[in-house]
Amino acid sequence: MSVHVVTGAFGYSGRHIAARLLAEGKTVRTLTNSPNRPNPFGPRIDVRPLSFGNPEALTESLRGADVLYNTYWVRFNHPGFTHAEAVTNTRRLFDAAKRAGVRRVVHVSITNPSEDSPLEYFRGKAELECSLIESRQSYAILRPAVLFGGEDILINNIAWAIRRFPVFAVFGSGNYELQPIHVDDFAAIAVEQDRSSHDTIVDAIGPETFSYRGLVEHLGRIIGKPRPIVSVPPWLGYWGARIMGWALRDVLLTREEIAGLMANLLVTNSPPAGPTKLSDWARQHAATIGTHYASELARRRNRSESYDRL
Repeated sequence: MSVHVVTGAFGYSGRHIAARLLAEGKTVRTLTNSPNRPNPFGPRIDVRPLSFGNPEALTESLRGADVLYNTYWVRFNHPGFTHAEAVTNTRRLFDAAKRAGVRRVVHVSITNPSEDSPLEYFRGKAELECSLIESRQSYAILRPAVLFGGEDILINNIAWAIRRFPVFAVFGSGNYELQPIHVDDFAAIAVEQDRSSHDTIVDAIGPETFSYRGLVEHLGRIIGKPRPIVSVPPWLGYWGARIMGWALRDVLLTREEIAGLMANLLVTNSPPAGPTKLSDWARQHAATIGTHYASELARRRNRSESYDRL
C-alpha cells in the first residue's frame, strides 16, 4: 500500500490534508517538528521527526512514500526562524524526496510569487517553485492566498479585533483585494493531486473576492459588531499592530505582509478552486469566530498544545 507523507500533520493545513487522506483509506505518515503536540489521529498515522539537519535520516523518513505534501514554511522572520532558513530546509526536503524515490511532490506556495519580488516571503516561495521544477520530480504547486476555517489566524484575528475595539483601522484606502479559501477545500485540492502525474500549478483561491475594507465590514456585520473603519498611513498601521503585538507577545502583521496585501498579491484572475464562501462560513460560525486571539508565536513556542488552544 502506498504511503502519503504530510509535513506538519499536527498543525493547520497539514492536519486537514492528513484527515482527508485517512478518510480515503490512505496510509499516512507525518514529518513534524512538534512530536509532543496532541495527535488527533492516534495510531492511524506514523509520526517521524522533520530532520532537516540530518539528510540521511530525512531521506529514510521519506523512504517508501508515494506522495509528499509539503506545508512547511514560516510566516515571517524572527530570531528563532527565518525565510532564508525555510528556503534552505525545503530544498533539503525536496532533495531527500528525490533520493527516497518519492513519486510526486505536492507543494504549498503563495499567490503571485516572483523571484524579482522585493518581499522575501514571495521571493522565497518563487525560488522554491523553481527548485522543485528544476528537480524534475513530478509536482503539483498550490498557490493559496489566505486560508480560513478551523484554527486560521488572519480571519480569526480580524474578527477578534472587531469584537474588542470601537474602530478598525485599514492601511491606506483598504481597497486592495484578497481571495480566501476554506482550509478543507484547500486540503481537497491537495489530495486530488495524487490522482495525476501531470505537472501543474494551481491558484488555490476561494469563490469570493473581497477588498480588505469590505472584508472587515462584512465580518463586523456578521458577528453583530459593525465598526467605523478609518484609513491610516501604512507606517502608522504597522506601528499600531506592532504595539498591540508587544502587548500580546506576538507578531500581528509585518511590514512585508502589509506591503504584499496593498500590492494586491493575494488576488488573481484565476477561476475559483474551492466552493466554500467565507461569507457563508462566517455566518455559520458567527458566535465563535474571533472570540479568542490566535497567536502565531505561541504556536511556535509551545509545541505541546493543540493549535485551537493557542
